[in-house]
Amino acid sequence: MGLKNYLYIFALFVIVKIRWDKKEKDFFYFLNLLPEEGVILDLGANIGVTSYHLAKARPKSKVLSFEPLSINMDILKKLKNKFRLNNIKEYPLAVGNENATLKMVMPVINKVPMHGLSHALHRDIKENNSGMMFEVPMVRLDDFKEVNFENDRITGIKIDVENFEYFVLQGAKNLIKKYQPVIYCELWENESRGKCISLLNDIGYSAFILHKKELLPFNEKTNHKHNFFFLQNQITN
Repeated sequence: MGLKNYLYIFALFVIVKIRWDKKEKDFFYFLNLLPEEGVILDLGANIGVTSYHLAKARPKSKVLSFEPLSINMDILKKLKNKFRLNNIKEYPLAVGNENATLKMVMPVINKVPMHGLSHALHRDIKENNSGMMFEVPMVRLDDFKEVNFENDRITGIKIDVENFEYFVLQGAKNLIKKYQPVIYCELWENESRGKCISLLNDIGYSAFILHKKELLPFNEKTNHKHNFFFLQNQITN
């Protein structure tokens, strides 16, 4: 079948399945927090499933999808064309804290490429560092002119970059301060999580987790979820 054909068929399957997946209810809660119009950043768009749902649910918004691996981006483009999602604009770029070249790996486990585990090669990730290697361009969002708008407002940011979130946030602090978007991201239970929360606290955000259809303030002693919502304090007060 070939890897690309497999990923395309898999993406079509997940697009339907994701709505019934209890693990993904957090993503749809984030989606429902977004206003009808604005700009949504999908950072770590992978094969395009979340970009599809963001674009379909918010047709008056622009979805800017960042995905550095070409094999994943090709699937995202096929979905965009198949479903005529003209409000998606795709960027074959990694996002981080500098404008540079980033080394990445798509782990191969038991001879199977694990596209969903693709990640940057850096000291904070100790597992799954062998497989298909790539070098990709990386941008710092604060310097990236195409996401710094005069009239449009960034309303939401979804980040899923396999433990590279802190570097993404470092490079987007000014952007976040300017637009004050709702931020939804996956944070592993490690040192990087604390650094991300601290960074966002410093610019006026509080961390929440979803519990029984309600957002509750994050408590590191009692909460062990990986999906986080960050809201501006002036919104939550």
